[in-house]
Amino acid sequence: MVALSGGVDSATTAWLLQRQGESVAAMFMKNWEGDDHVDGCTAEADAADARAVAEQLGIDFYARNFATEYWENVFETFLAELKAGRTPNPDILCNREIKFKAFLDHAIELGAACIATGHYARRRVLDDGSVALFKGVDHNKDQSYFLHALDQAQLEKARFPLGELTKDQVRRWAEQAQLPVAHKKDSTGICFIGERRFDAFIDDYLTGQPGPIVCADDGSVVGTHTGLMHYTLGQRKGLAIGGLKHHPEAPWFVVEKDLQHNTLYAAQDSHHPMLMSTQLQAHQAHWIAATPPALGRPLTAKIRYRQADQPCQITAIDGDAITVRFDAPQRAATPGQSIVFYRGEQCLGGAVITETNAVKPERMIEATAQA
Repeated sequence: MVALSGGVDSATTAWLLQRQGESVAAMFMKNWEGDDHVDGCTAEADAADARAVAEQLGIDFYARNFATEYWENVFETFLAELKAGRTPNPDILCNREIKFKAFLDHAIELGAACIATGHYARRRVLDDGSVALFKGVDHNKDQSYFLHALDQAQLEKARFPLGELTKDQVRRWAEQAQLPVAHKKDSTGICFIGERRFDAFIDDYLTGQPGPIVCADDGSVVGTHTGLMHYTLGQRKGLAIGGLKHHPEAPWFVVEKDLQHNTLYAAQDSHHPMLMSTQLQAHQAHWIAATPPALGRPLTAKIRYRQADQPCQITAIDGDAITVRFDAPQRAATPGQSIVFYRGEQCLGGAVITETNAVKPERMIEATAQA
């Protein structure tokens, strides 16, 4: 059962599997209710494109609505994390709870032996019978970061036909097959929610409390934020700071969010000490092989998608909580985001960042000491 989204990647996935002689069916997931008309792209249009691909390939087509599962298992967590001042990554949770759980379960009920998606990643069955996840050949499109939370049972039933291909090759295959979505642009935005104006969208669900933007270096108020949930560490755009008498006309960057005092700290330095850390703590650690790597073993990790692999070591493990030390300072390691670990090309698993050893504003240090 192919997860057919209406895009070129999943369409090419279905075509490749059929070309290899597999028995293929397709299912389109609608996981969001409400106003679908966003930037000229609608769920209805995507569903129509998916159906057109299935008709051209002559395969059975199903359409299912998992909006309730998405709301309860992904979106409510997403909102709670934003409200708590963190920056969540819903795509990771969406893969674990929707694509490789709700979708997988339903596909099996319909008689499928396994599911296939258009992710750029690779899976391998190792000599001991376990299943491992590897980066896609196209490192510019590699999506193993978003799949690190899958377990053995989920990976056992998953197939990633695009993992050995580059995006250019996928486009060429789609053109050769004359798929109706061969030239459709790639989608971006939050998983299943789409390319919306993020701030306006979040305002529909959370009420932002305006507060001061404070210069991290001299303590002066340099602006007003619209609600801490609209900002993330390292952010440059959208601060609306400018024309200040005692500050140069240089970009401002978010360097800290103080939820207790509803204060946003900013500085005119993209690598300000408050943004840099060599150590972090994370929780909800998940290991694809079910066991963590040995303490102190050289690994690499990403603290955000598309970041180059960073040498590091796990220095402590306490249940699902870990401490990680990097060889070089990391910029904007952000609570709520995931740190994902690799050994070469193999993705080992990951965890959700909780805190770092970056410098904190004096007021936050005093509040922590009092608590």
